This record gives sequence, structure tokens and C-alpha cells, in this order.
Amino acid sequence: MTDQPGFDDRFLKAPDLARLEPARRASHPPRILLLYGSLRERSYSRFATEEAARILEHLGCETRIFDPRGLPLPDDGGPDHPKVAELRALSLWSEGQVWCSPERHGAVTGVMKSQIDWLPLSSGGVRPTQGRTLAVMQVSGGSQSFNAVNGLRLLGRWMRMITIPNQSSVAKAWQEFDEAGRMNPSPYYDRIVDVMEELVKFTLLTRDRSDYLVDRYSERRAAGRVVEGDRVAAAVLAPTP
Repeated sequence: MTDQPGFDDRFLKAPDLARLEPARRASHPPRILLLYGSLRERSYSRFATEEAARILEHLGCETRIFDPRGLPLPDDGGPDHPKVAELRALSLWSEGQVWCSPERHGAVTGVMKSQIDWLPLSSGGVRPTQGRTLAVMQVSGGSQSFNAVNGLRLLGRWMRMITIPNQSSVAKAWQEFDEAGRMNPSPYYDRIVDVMEELVKFTLLTRDRSDYLVDRYSERRAAGRVVEGDRVAAAVLAPTP
């Protein structure tokens, strides 16, 4: 079973346990970008996002919340539009992201989707989302649903992000926030705390390893980057006797 004519061994790297331990660890606070999906004055997705940012800051993170007001529809502007440039710069700055959308007609909102659509998979050899961690959240006007977070997970995978297992779905959001927009204590609030705590852990775990984790055979082959010193051996990860 060692004959593998389907791939070119010159571009296939052996998994290297040593490279999963970074030579240098970043010491700055985790950088988290938060996006929300509603322009309403009383936007529950924005309120939930602001609560998430407060929790992240309490956990030692640096946060930025992008205001989507003024962002043009995809293809109704260019990358030089100030709001598009701002969003892309924030994505490049980030090491992790939080996406929070209302559920509308069983899916994420157009406001949410437009923000994600403005983030390119690749720009000048740089990928603004690849290898970054992602937490997904949604708010609903009615009973609890998971359509929006499921859609956000699909989008996160498409954007080559490391989407954490936990997620938040706040049902009947209109009764979960006070007049000032602060979230009432509840199991829904506790879940957001859980999700942010997990996001920070995954971000710290992966941010110094992300370049290695997303280094792909197909891309090395397309670029002609031949592997020299760490080609696959049959027993590379065999247990030590």
C-alpha cells in the first residue's frame, strides 16, 4: 500500500511534531475583530457583540468592532472605498474574529454577508482570514434556532478559518437586553462567556502555529516549492517502542 501515484512526493511534507511547538511565542494581547449583522438603532446583534467584546477585554484581549454603516454592497464599490479598506485592514490586524448575525428568513442577514463578501480569500499573496480563529453567534426574535450560526460556520470554513466548536444562539433577543443595551444575566449570557473563553484559548493555541497549520500540499505543488528535508517517511509518526 506504499505506492501512491496520485501525488508527487516532492511536495508532500511529513507532519513535524517539533514545528507544532513555536520557536517564539507572541506576547501581545490576542487581537479580536468583531462583526455584527444589523443596522437597526436597537440592534440586538450589536448589543450581543458589544457584550462579547467586554468579555474578551476582561480576558486580556484587544478588540475592534467594525461598524458596517456605509459599507457598499459587494461589487457596488471597490477595494479603495474607505469602509472596505477599513474592514480589510482590521481583518489583517486580527488573530481571531467573532461573527454575530440576526437570523432573517432562516439565514444570515445581507449586512452580515456583505461584510464577509468584502473579505478576499487572497490579496497580493496575503490572506486576510486564513488561519485565524472564529467564533459564531446569532440572535433571534423568536424561538431558538441555529440556522444563522450554521451558515456562519459554512462561511468560516470557506474563508479558511479555524472555527471553534462552541457557539451562541440567543432566542427572543428583545427580552434579553435592558434599555441601555446591556444583556441580562441568563443561561444565554453564560453561553456567550463560554464561547469567548474558548475563542481566546484557541487563539492562543493556534496564532503562533497558523502558518504551519495551513501550509498545504496543493499550494506547494502549484508554486513548485519542493520539500527538501522533511518528506514523508512510512513510520514518521510511528510510536516509539
